[in-house]
Amino acid sequence: MTIDFDKVIDRHHTYSTQWDYAKDRFGRNDILPFSISDTDFAVPDGVQAALKKRIEHPIYGYTRWNHHDYKGAIKEWYLRRHNIQIDENDIAYSPSVVFSISDFIKMHSDEGDAVATFIPMYDAFFNTIEANNRVLVPIKLGDVYSNYQIDWDMMETVLSQPKIKVFLLTNPHNPTGKVFTKDELTKISNLCYKYKVFLISDDIHQDIVYQPNKYVPILKVRNKNVVLCSSGSKTFNTPGLIGSYLICPDVNDYDQFMIDLKQKNALSSVSILGMYSQIAAYKEDSYVEQLVAYVYQNMKLVQYFFNEHSELGLRFKLPQGTYLAWIDCSRVGLTENELQNQLINVGHVGIMKGSTYGDRSRLRMNIACPREKVEDGLQRILTALK
Repeated sequence: MTIDFDKVIDRHHTYSTQWDYAKDRFGRNDILPFSISDTDFAVPDGVQAALKKRIEHPIYGYTRWNHHDYKGAIKEWYLRRHNIQIDENDIAYSPSVVFSISDFIKMHSDEGDAVATFIPMYDAFFNTIEANNRVLVPIKLGDVYSNYQIDWDMMETVLSQPKIKVFLLTNPHNPTGKVFTKDELTKISNLCYKYKVFLISDDIHQDIVYQPNKYVPILKVRNKNVVLCSSGSKTFNTPGLIGSYLICPDVNDYDQFMIDLKQKNALSSVSILGMYSQIAAYKEDSYVEQLVAYVYQNMKLVQYFFNEHSELGLRFKLPQGTYLAWIDCSRVGLTENELQNQLINVGHVGIMKGSTYGDRSRLRMNIACPREKVEDGLQRILTALK
């Protein structure tokens, strides 16, 4: 079945963070937003059907996630798509990936200890690390313009410090779009083993990868002192239903997470619709293939546009993964605030400023939307900077 990703769906008046609350990020609501990382696409028909069927039952009581239907769907997804065997006993529900990350940071470090991660990075990591009274130690990751260069000497220097207890990875990487190879993951893993650093891998963007690149789960190279955190919510556009999962091979860590989830945080019951959507989503291989192909064409459109309008000073090269365009604005000749003022108040377009993720010379534009919206957004950028 061919999916119509061109279909425009009005999301106003649904309490949408991206559309109804744009003012929170950009100071005004009369803009076209390309901000928070959900998509403007309808969920797959199979997901919608599963949700409708469940809603027909009028009771929404406390509900279990710890069963084969939920965990088996995740296990089969990794086997089918990534050729890796996952033990169902290693899979646990979590309300969000960031909840899991926060818990494992607390589990494997003390207040005052340090967490290393590549920078630029997903902005929620800043808050999660610092609000837990841990020290953030950044390791510079190059973007597509430097072939995603990793400074291995710097990484080893950082990880060798006694205070570094956790390395936080995101693969594919948000915001640069880097997809880590098996060799790179092995090298990262070996350094973490060498210096007894626990490894957390946030793989929530795992499905959005462009050929010839290939997503490799960290569990293919490491099965100790590691947890993989993910969800179908980014790919299938269900973050508002609440739900993620983690895969943790270490029984002691797994048991401790269960205590934290159930006893400490009283989250023994699952988000019902989040669970149903996750089970249904991981049967939708065709949706993923078509989504990736469509978003890749959006990426090519953005690249073509900025090449054609090089006078704007914006540069963009195709990333390896994610639906986040990481745009180089270092040649625009404006400060970050001046650029944002032009985009918001002249072009009426909302694109996330790079300093949110640790790099003032970039913009992050979410292009997981109908092509018509991308074309409109690019014209607004042109208006803003002409």
